[in-house]
Amino acid sequence: MFSHVMVGTNDIERSKRFYDALLGVLGVGEPHRNTNKTGQQRLFYRHEGVSFCISEPLDGEAATCANGGTVGFKCTSPEQVKQFHDVGVAHGGTSIEEPPGLREGQMGALYLSYLRDPDGNKLCALHRPKA
Repeated sequence: MFSHVMVGTNDIERSKRFYDALLGVLGVGEPHRNTNKTGQQRLFYRHEGVSFCISEPLDGEAATCANGGTVGFKCTSPEQVKQFHDVGVAHGGTSIEEPPGLREGQMGALYLSYLRDPDGNKLCALHRPKA
């Protein structure tokens, strides 16, 4: 359904250090760096046919996080959910909500963790066990 997700940053190098470490947990390599005609930098992390992008705002205003917005990353195991969370916190992210672990609900059993990146964007690591 999605081709890419892009979030804003006020510090592209801080975001690169954070996302290089965090997305490395999922097997994502180095991003493609792009500078547009007006000088804003963007990082494009490409993996399994989709892109996750970090961008300095093109309008020149400060980057802000979306209230109510979450970017979810698919994990292959409960251990990878926890590692995603722990690596993110170790690289400047902030743990939010409940600790990483199993959640039972209407959607069935899910292993989840939530954190905010250094710019405040809400991230989720999710593993859905096979039924």
